[in-house]
Amino acid sequence: MKRATRLLAVSCLLAGSPFVNAEVTANIGFTSDYIWRGVSQTGNSAAVSGGIDWGHESGFYLGTWVSNVTGGYELDLYGGFAGNAGDVGYDLGAIYYGYTDSANADFLELAASASWKWLKVGANYTVDGDASTPAQFSGGDLYYYGALSFDLPQDFGVALTAGQYRFDDDGKAGVGEVDYTHFQVDVSKSAGEFGDFSLSASKADKQAGNPNGDDPLFFVSWSKSF
Repeated sequence: MKRATRLLAVSCLLAGSPFVNAEVTANIGFTSDYIWRGVSQTGNSAAVSGGIDWGHESGFYLGTWVSNVTGGYELDLYGGFAGNAGDVGYDLGAIYYGYTDSANADFLELAASASWKWLKVGANYTVDGDASTPAQFSGGDLYYYGALSFDLPQDFGVALTAGQYRFDDDGKAGVGEVDYTHFQVDVSKSAGEFGDFSLSASKADKQAGNPNGDDPLFFVSWSKSF
Protein backbone atom coordinates (compact mmCIF):
# COMPACT_ATOMS: atom_id res chain seq x y z
CA MET A 1 0.00 0.00 0.00
CA LYS A 2 2.57 2.55 -1.05
CA ARG A 3 1.43 5.84 -2.57
CA ALA A 4 4.16 5.90 -5.22
CA THR A 5 3.14 2.47 -6.52
CA ARG A 6 -0.47 3.51 -6.97
CA LEU A 7 0.47 6.80 -8.62
CA LEU A 8 2.65 4.92 -11.09
CA ALA A 9 -0.10 2.43 -11.85
CA VAL A 10 -2.67 5.13 -12.61
CA SER A 11 -0.15 7.10 -14.70
CA CYS A 12 0.53 4.03 -16.80
CA LEU A 13 -3.17 3.44 -17.34
CA LEU A 14 -3.68 7.01 -18.48
CA ALA A 15 -0.64 7.10 -20.73
CA GLY A 16 -1.14 3.68 -22.29
CA SER A 17 -4.90 3.63 -22.61
CA PRO A 18 -6.12 2.35 -26.00
CA PHE A 19 -9.36 4.34 -25.68
CA VAL A 20 -9.56 7.42 -27.87
CA ASN A 21 -13.23 8.38 -27.45
CA ALA A 22 -12.63 9.88 -24.04
CA GLU A 23 -13.01 13.22 -22.30
CA VAL A 24 -10.81 14.92 -19.72
CA THR A 25 -12.35 17.42 -17.30
CA ALA A 26 -11.04 19.34 -14.31
CA ASN A 27 -12.61 20.84 -11.20
CA ILE A 28 -11.72 23.28 -8.47
CA GLY A 29 -13.52 24.02 -5.22
CA PHE A 30 -13.55 25.89 -1.93
CA THR A 31 -15.39 25.10 1.29
CA SER A 32 -15.51 26.78 4.67
CA ASP A 33 -15.22 23.30 6.30
CA TYR A 34 -14.24 20.04 4.61
CA ILE A 35 -16.88 17.61 5.92
CA TRP A 36 -16.48 13.95 4.93
CA ARG A 37 -19.15 11.50 6.07
CA GLY A 38 -20.21 13.81 8.86
CA VAL A 39 -16.74 14.55 10.27
CA SER A 40 -14.57 17.62 9.62
CA GLN A 41 -11.25 16.80 7.95
CA THR A 42 -9.84 20.29 8.53
CA GLY A 43 -10.62 20.95 12.20
CA ASN A 44 -13.60 23.10 11.15
CA SER A 45 -11.36 25.23 8.92
CA ALA A 46 -11.51 26.04 5.21
CA ALA A 47 -10.23 23.82 2.40
CA VAL A 48 -9.27 24.31 -1.23
CA SER A 49 -9.48 21.35 -3.60
CA GLY A 50 -9.01 20.36 -7.22
CA GLY A 51 -9.19 17.32 -9.44
CA ILE A 52 -8.86 15.85 -12.92
CA ASP A 53 -11.18 13.20 -14.39
CA TRP A 54 -10.88 11.00 -17.46
CA GLY A 55 -14.01 9.33 -18.77
CA HIS A 56 -14.61 7.05 -21.74
CA GLU A 57 -17.91 6.73 -23.58
CA SER A 58 -18.01 3.03 -22.64
CA GLY A 59 -18.42 3.98 -18.97
CA PHE A 60 -14.88 3.49 -17.69
CA TYR A 61 -13.37 6.37 -15.76
CA LEU A 62 -10.25 7.37 -13.81
CA GLY A 63 -9.56 10.41 -11.68
CA THR A 64 -7.58 12.12 -8.98
CA TRP A 65 -8.51 14.73 -6.38
CA VAL A 66 -6.48 16.67 -3.80
CA SER A 67 -7.40 18.85 -0.81
CA ASN A 68 -5.77 20.25 2.28
CA VAL A 69 -6.65 18.50 5.54
CA THR A 70 -5.52 18.92 9.13
CA GLY A 71 -1.75 18.51 9.23
CA GLY A 72 -1.19 18.06 5.51
CA TYR A 73 -2.90 17.06 2.27
CA GLU A 74 -5.20 14.33 1.01
CA LEU A 75 -4.70 12.77 -2.41
CA ASP A 76 -7.39 10.47 -3.78
CA LEU A 77 -7.04 8.16 -6.78
CA TYR A 78 -10.10 6.39 -8.15
CA GLY A 79 -11.44 4.45 -11.08
CA GLY A 80 -14.41 2.37 -12.07
CA PHE A 81 -17.26 1.72 -14.45
CA ALA A 82 -20.59 3.57 -14.54
CA GLY A 83 -23.63 3.11 -16.71
CA ASN A 84 -27.39 2.61 -16.88
CA ALA A 85 -29.70 -0.39 -16.93
CA GLY A 86 -32.99 1.09 -18.03
CA ASP A 87 -33.94 3.81 -15.56
CA VAL A 88 -31.39 2.64 -12.99
CA GLY A 89 -27.89 4.09 -12.92
CA TYR A 90 -24.99 2.18 -11.39
CA ASP A 91 -21.36 2.84 -10.48
CA LEU A 92 -18.75 0.24 -9.46
CA GLY A 93 -15.25 1.35 -8.55
CA ALA A 94 -12.34 1.68 -6.15
CA ILE A 95 -10.97 4.68 -4.25
CA TYR A 96 -7.55 5.10 -2.69
CA TYR A 97 -7.13 7.77 0.02
CA GLY A 98 -3.56 8.93 0.59
CA TYR A 99 -2.35 11.44 3.19
CA THR A 100 0.88 13.38 3.57
CA ASP A 101 0.68 13.65 7.36
CA SER A 102 2.34 11.21 9.78
CA ALA A 103 -0.86 9.43 10.84
CA ASN A 104 -0.14 6.46 8.53
CA ALA A 105 -3.82 6.23 7.67
CA ASP A 106 -3.85 5.59 3.89
CA PHE A 107 -6.58 3.15 2.87
CA LEU A 108 -8.35 1.60 -0.11
CA GLU A 109 -12.11 1.19 -0.61
CA LEU A 110 -14.37 -0.67 -2.99
CA ALA A 111 -17.47 1.37 -3.83
CA ALA A 112 -20.85 0.51 -5.33
CA SER A 113 -23.92 2.69 -5.83
CA ALA A 114 -27.23 2.70 -7.66
CA SER A 115 -29.57 5.56 -8.51
CA TRP A 116 -33.15 5.90 -9.71
CA LYS A 117 -34.69 9.31 -10.42
CA TRP A 118 -34.25 11.25 -7.17
CA LEU A 119 -32.95 8.32 -5.06
CA LYS A 120 -29.37 7.07 -4.63
CA VAL A 121 -28.04 4.30 -2.37
CA GLY A 122 -24.52 3.02 -1.99
CA ALA A 123 -21.89 1.27 0.10
CA ASN A 124 -18.12 1.57 0.51
CA TYR A 125 -16.01 -1.25 1.94
CA THR A 126 -12.44 -0.79 3.21
CA VAL A 127 -10.40 -3.67 1.80
CA ASP A 128 -7.00 -2.58 3.10
CA GLY A 129 -5.41 0.13 5.21
CA ASP A 130 -1.99 1.18 6.47
CA ALA A 131 -2.98 1.48 10.13
CA SER A 132 -0.68 -0.81 12.13
CA THR A 133 -2.86 -0.95 15.26
CA PRO A 134 -6.59 -1.57 15.73
CA ALA A 135 -8.22 1.58 14.41
CA GLN A 136 -10.61 3.01 11.89
CA PHE A 137 -9.75 2.56 8.21
CA SER A 138 -7.58 -0.51 8.81
CA GLY A 139 -9.68 -2.94 6.78
CA GLY A 140 -13.15 -4.45 7.09
CA ASP A 141 -14.97 -1.14 7.65
CA LEU A 142 -18.33 -0.57 5.94
CA TYR A 143 -20.01 2.75 5.13
CA TYR A 144 -23.47 2.77 3.60
CA TYR A 145 -25.80 5.63 2.77
CA GLY A 146 -28.96 6.80 1.06
CA ALA A 147 -29.63 10.18 -0.55
CA LEU A 148 -32.57 12.06 -2.03
CA SER A 149 -31.95 14.94 -4.44
CA PHE A 150 -34.43 17.24 -6.15
CA ASP A 151 -34.19 20.02 -8.72
CA LEU A 152 -35.97 23.23 -7.79
CA PRO A 153 -36.94 26.30 -9.87
CA GLN A 154 -34.36 28.98 -10.69
CA ASP A 155 -31.50 26.44 -10.85
CA PHE A 156 -31.75 25.59 -7.16
CA GLY A 157 -31.46 22.08 -5.81
CA VAL A 158 -31.74 20.26 -2.49
CA ALA A 159 -30.19 16.98 -1.31
CA LEU A 160 -30.77 14.94 1.85
CA THR A 161 -28.23 12.31 2.89
CA ALA A 162 -28.16 9.75 5.71
CA GLY A 163 -25.20 7.43 6.24
CA GLN A 164 -23.81 5.01 8.79
CA TYR A 165 -20.20 3.96 9.40
CA ARG A 166 -19.63 0.46 10.80
CA PHE A 167 -15.98 -0.08 11.77
CA ASP A 168 -14.51 -3.57 11.97
CA ASP A 169 -12.60 -2.65 15.14
CA ASP A 170 -15.60 -1.08 16.88
CA GLY A 171 -15.74 -2.09 20.55
CA LYS A 172 -12.27 -3.62 20.67
CA ALA A 173 -9.88 -2.84 23.50
CA GLY A 174 -8.08 0.44 22.93
CA VAL A 175 -10.59 1.55 20.30
CA GLY A 176 -13.97 1.83 22.02
CA GLU A 177 -17.28 2.38 20.26
CA VAL A 178 -16.58 4.35 17.09
CA ASP A 179 -19.55 3.44 14.86
CA TYR A 180 -21.71 6.44 14.05
CA THR A 181 -24.61 7.73 11.94
CA HIS A 182 -24.75 11.11 10.22
CA PHE A 183 -27.24 13.28 8.36
CA GLN A 184 -26.67 16.14 5.93
CA VAL A 185 -28.79 18.68 4.05
CA ASP A 186 -27.41 20.58 1.04
CA VAL A 187 -29.10 23.48 -0.76
CA SER A 188 -27.34 24.34 -4.02
CA LYS A 189 -27.57 27.06 -6.65
CA SER A 190 -26.07 26.91 -10.13
CA ALA A 191 -24.57 30.19 -11.34
CA GLY A 192 -23.71 29.00 -14.83
CA GLU A 193 -20.15 29.88 -15.85
CA PHE A 194 -19.52 31.20 -12.33
CA GLY A 195 -19.83 27.71 -10.86
CA ASP A 196 -22.09 26.16 -8.24
CA PHE A 197 -22.72 27.37 -4.69
CA SER A 198 -24.11 25.38 -1.77
CA LEU A 199 -25.12 25.83 1.86
CA SER A 200 -24.97 22.69 3.99
CA ALA A 201 -25.81 21.45 7.47
CA SER A 202 -24.35 18.19 8.83
CA LYS A 203 -24.93 16.33 12.09
CA ALA A 204 -23.27 13.14 13.35
CA ASP A 205 -23.53 10.97 16.46
CA LYS A 206 -21.18 11.65 19.33
CA GLN A 207 -18.75 8.76 19.27
CA ALA A 208 -15.03 8.27 19.80
CA GLY A 209 -14.56 8.31 16.03
CA ASN A 210 -16.30 11.67 15.66
CA PRO A 211 -14.38 14.54 17.30
CA ASN A 212 -17.17 16.96 16.37
CA GLY A 213 -19.47 15.34 18.91
CA ASP A 214 -23.14 15.60 18.00
CA ASP A 215 -23.15 19.36 17.36
CA PRO A 216 -24.48 20.35 13.91
CA LEU A 217 -21.95 21.76 11.46
CA PHE A 218 -22.78 24.46 8.92
CA PHE A 219 -20.61 25.26 5.91
CA VAL A 220 -20.69 26.96 2.50
CA SER A 221 -19.00 25.66 -0.65
CA TRP A 222 -18.24 26.68 -4.21
CA SER A 223 -17.12 24.50 -7.12
CA LYS A 224 -16.56 24.79 -10.84
CA SER A 225 -15.87 22.22 -13.56
CA PHE A 226 -14.24 22.90 -16.90
